[in-house]
Amino acid sequence: MYQTDPPRSPKDVLPTMYDLPSEDPEEPGLPDQFHILQPRLLDETFRPLNYPSDEIFVASDLNLYYDPRHPLWYKRPDWFAVLGVSRLYEQRDLRLSYVIWQEGVHPFIVVELLSPGTEKEDLGQTLRDIEQPPGKWEVYEQILRIPYYVVFDRYKYQLRVFKLNGGRYTEVALLDSRFWIPELELGLGVWQGRYQDVEQPWLRWYDWTGCWVLTSTEQETQRAEQETQRAEQEKQRAEQEKQRAEQEKQRAEKLLAQLRSLGFEPDID
Repeated sequence: MYQTDPPRSPKDVLPTMYDLPSEDPEEPGLPDQFHILQPRLLDETFRPLNYPSDEIFVASDLNLYYDPRHPLWYKRPDWFAVLGVSRLYEQRDLRLSYVIWQEGVHPFIVVELLSPGTEKEDLGQTLRDIEQPPGKWEVYEQILRIPYYVVFDRYKYQLRVFKLNGGRYTEVALLDSRFWIPELELGLGVWQGRYQDVEQPWLRWYDWTGCWVLTSTEQETQRAEQETQRAEQEKQRAEQEKQRAEQEKQRAEKLLAQLRSLGFEPDID
C-alpha cells in the first residue's frame, strides 16, 4: 500500500465497514436457535450502570475486523460488547460490521458458545498454520487484548471465564457458576429458567444485589403483577372499610335499641 509522508491514519486509508464484506456466502451453516436466543438474552439483560445506553454497543454473529495489516481478516464472535462507543456507527448508521481501525475502541468482553465443531479453536487448542489468520483465542488475547473472554458450553451448561492478566488469559475460579465484573457493575452467571418459552440453563447478567437483570418482557410482567397486586390490595381495603362501616352501623343501632328499652328517645336528627 502506498504510504504518504507524513503517514496518514489507518482510519483514513484503510477500508471502512461500507467497503468490507459483512457476510461470507461460503461460510458453512447458519446459527441454530440456541445461537440466536442466547445472545438475545445477553443483549436484553446487559445494562451496565456506569455507562449510558447510547455509549454501549453489543452485537452477535457480526464480523469483527481486527488487523489493519490484514484488513480482510475478521472473527465473528457469538456475542461481544464495546463500551464508550456510540451505539450507532458515527452516531448515524446501524453497523454492518465492527472495524477496529475505524472505531478506535476494542471490545471489553467476548462470549463464545461452545459446540463440538468450534471448541478447540474457542479454547485456543488448535495449532496455527502460519499462512492462515490466527485463531479466536490469539486474536482476543494477543491482538485485541480483550479484558474478559467467556466461553459457555451449551451442552454441559458450563461457564468458563478468562481474564487478561499480564498479557495472558487466566481462568477465573467461579462460585456457583457466577462471576462479578466490577468495571461493569454487573455479574454474569448461569440461570435456570424459561426464556422465549424454553426452559433450560441460560447465560445472563445479574445486578449488585445478586438478582437477575430483567428483560423488557419480564419487566412488563412484573409491572402487571404489581398493578394486579395493588388493585387487589385496594379492593381488600375497600372491603375492610365497608365492613368497618357496617360494624359501626350495627353498634349504633344496638345502642339506640338499648336506650329506647330504657325509656329514652334520642334525638337523632
